[in-house]
Amino acid sequence: MGMETDEVGEAIAGELRLMDPSVRMSRSLARELLDPDFVEVGASGRRWTYEEMLAALPELDGAAEDGPRYEPSELAGVLLAPGLVHLTYETTIAGHRARRSSLWRKQSAGSTWQMYYHQATPVPPGAT
Repeated sequence: MGMETDEVGEAIAGELRLMDPSVRMSRSLARELLDPDFVEVGASGRRWTYEEMLAALPELDGAAEDGPRYEPSELAGVLLAPGLVHLTYETTIAGHRARRSSLWRKQSAGSTWQMYYHQATPVPPGAT
């Protein structure tokens, strides 16, 4: 595997961890995966900051161990520049589909990949 594949793979692993209820319930685990400059535009159209997202994650969809979970598909990524990966994928949760785009960045050689930006666009029922 080349360098690019490894970096994309690390970003995908981080993305999947953020969908894990145990991570969503833990501020300390979630904090490791979110860049301090993180911003999200959610499927609702709401804009979330780093602090807002950390505070709300335990209450949001996908946080309950016995509740609905995000089911990702078509996860793909591209290394845009050293330390910057763009991921695209789809999720389904409780029958609702969304197309998603994430930017993951790694600030320095020893640091971990963190989600810098995330956008979710709802997919209407029946859309291809």
